[in-house]
Amino acid sequence: MPFFLPRRGLQLPTQLPFEKWLTIGRRLSEVCTLSAWCLGDWLVYGEAAYTGRYREAIEQTSLDYQTLRNYAWVARRFSLPRRREVLSFGHHTEVAALPEAEQDFWLRKAEELGWSVKRLRNEVRTSHKERSLDRDDEQRTDSDRAERELLVASVEIQITSDQLGRCQAAAERVGLSIEEWAASVLDKAARYALDPKLTRQQ
Repeated sequence: MPFFLPRRGLQLPTQLPFEKWLTIGRRLSEVCTLSAWCLGDWLVYGEAAYTGRYREAIEQTSLDYQTLRNYAWVARRFSLPRRREVLSFGHHTEVAALPEAEQDFWLRKAEELGWSVKRLRNEVRTSHKERSLDRDDEQRTDSDRAERELLVASVEIQITSDQLGRCQAAAERVGLSIEEWAASVLDKAARYALDPKLTRQQ
């Protein structure tokens, strides 16, 4: 079913059959995913080809620079052959900070099992948490296990896509998953709040 994308929005006919309405939604979703990939690739190209001028060009568009930076970061993490057409850009974003083999593993599972972005996020977090517990457990002696219990706290925060992009880039720079990086930053902030004499580096 062909339809046009006017600049000011979508005007749909009255009494549109549900299946046709659903098809339009799916196609719009595909357009969003395609746009994110293309914008990311566009920025990556501009950074390499027009050093010193590409940011000025971007500022002449109506696009948010930091959002584009997030698109570019994900685009760099996935070469064209590794991008899965049946999954959204959001799926790829969820695993972009992981090593390449893990990226492929989780994307394959998401594709085979039809996971939503939220389901993929939860599965990755659960797996990471379990592996962290296993590593900690291996490092403890029997007496340690009897004396100590590991408390795992789940903290849910709401951040913008711009903030997420900066956090992912910062975590990648120091070789951590975004969860590990966030835990480290929160711990440092808590230590500083409890004892302002400490420097932020401590």
